[in-house]
Amino acid sequence: MSKINDTQLKQLLEAAIFVAEGPLSVEKMRSTILLELDVSTRQLNKVLKELELDYAPRGIQLTKVASGYRFQSNSGLGQLLSRLWQETVPKYSRAMLETLSLIAYKQPITRGEIEDIRGVVVSSHIIKSLVEREWIKVIGHKEVPGRPALYATTATFLDYFSISSLSELPSAGMFDDTMAKAQEASEQAQVSQSALELEPSPPNSPASKEQGDKNSTLH
Repeated sequence: MSKINDTQLKQLLEAAIFVAEGPLSVEKMRSTILLELDVSTRQLNKVLKELELDYAPRGIQLTKVASGYRFQSNSGLGQLLSRLWQETVPKYSRAMLETLSLIAYKQPITRGEIEDIRGVVVSSHIIKSLVEREWIKVIGHKEVPGRPALYATTATFLDYFSISSLSELPSAGMFDDTMAKAQEASEQAQVSQSALELEPSPPNSPASKEQGDKNSTLH
């Protein structure tokens, strides 16, 4: 296997994370770009940490989320960067946020258990929207009559809010407000892998129409 020094490794990792279609995990790095290179775990972690520190004071930062590493914009620039998008940030209903909150903190949980806690029926539309957004998924069925589905959050949910594990969630009492603020900051400020992707689609383009259709389903 070929040797690679820290400088070369840093350049390789920086470029790979930048061009990757989504967050790049260490496992993915090792099975692709590092497959034929002699890189120890210590060297890899050291260089990734150096990259994080290099970008820490910049407008673009290297962040570790549940699915791996990605570049995204500094959240403090959200209001200014939002002017690059024509689409408005989708606003989610209180019922949807409460449902997601219960799944995040009580998982695995059934729809019936959510309804018992909230005291109201959970709309099928809410569950469908959360599943389509890939924020929740069915992870099994509870062994009771009817075998209702058990729901849990996904890595996509964690990625969206720029956290790497459920332990980083705020306290349950702060969850709804934090979710509302986080979703807005994430939609406005996130730069997915490349600054070149920041330019919005023309208003009448298929991509713009598709995004509009998705947003409309979440209200």
